[in-house]
Amino acid sequence: MNNFYQQYKGAIERFIDQALQEDIEGHDHSSLACFDAALQRKAELKVKEDCVIAGISLAEKIFRHYDPSLSIEILVQEGEILRSGAVAFNVSGNAQSVLATERLVLNCMQRMSGIASYAERLTKKIQHTNCKILDTRKTTPGFRYPEKWAVSIGGGYNHRMGLFDAIMIKDNHIDFCGGIGKALEKTKNYIDEKKLNLPVIVEVRGGLEIDQVMEFPWVDRILLDNMTPRILKQNIEKIDGKFETEASGNITDERLVSYAETGVDYVSMGAVTYGAVPVDLSLKAV
Repeated sequence: MNNFYQQYKGAIERFIDQALQEDIEGHDHSSLACFDAALQRKAELKVKEDCVIAGISLAEKIFRHYDPSLSIEILVQEGEILRSGAVAFNVSGNAQSVLATERLVLNCMQRMSGIASYAERLTKKIQHTNCKILDTRKTTPGFRYPEKWAVSIGGGYNHRMGLFDAIMIKDNHIDFCGGIGKALEKTKNYIDEKKLNLPVIVEVRGGLEIDQVMEFPWVDRILLDNMTPRILKQNIEKIDGKFETEASGNITDERLVSYAETGVDYVSMGAVTYGAVPVDLSLKAV
């Protein structure tokens, strides 16, 4: 799970900096008012409903970022399925530091555990197929990296992280450019000119556009948008393994299996992040 952190370390550290600044602004007056700076205490992260636990690694980094002297005893594995009443970790040390970081840790872990639990449930539904669940860029502004980290913890896969790590030609690109052919010709020129090594994904709306994309064998993936499972299956048979395939658009939890069983390689679902319900967790003094 730490592979995600290593890959996006700079962005995650910036998130921690900004989130602590947003919440503390230099002083936690409640804690400063209640006890002196020398007080040492211990708290436990308690799970209050069954879930896939996620965000332990991020919580540890938040604690150590704010106060390197804090001691964290991790009791479970990231991504482990926990039952209500379980304790995920203990944190001990300066009481003011523990409480200053409490809310950020809980906000992250509650949201991440909800996403990981949902991703795990979706992945289990289609485990009899070769299809993989992808997230999207439909994430909470400022919180994209923890949300996508949670998807991977739950067994899902990350789509592009942003506009910078893949080229995705969507319907508006195609329409603004005057057609798929023109859009892809300009894209190839741009890639060659800039000497880029980025995956290229092209969204199509029907059979004619599929035929056009298949004239450009350097494209990596064809994204089949807003198609019924029956039409999707027909188009996947037409593509015949020459390109990776991805389905998106109006794919709900209830309809997921019917799409996965078409033979598509990936199903992308924005709901895996924005539709997940946060898990009830608490950080309690012991």
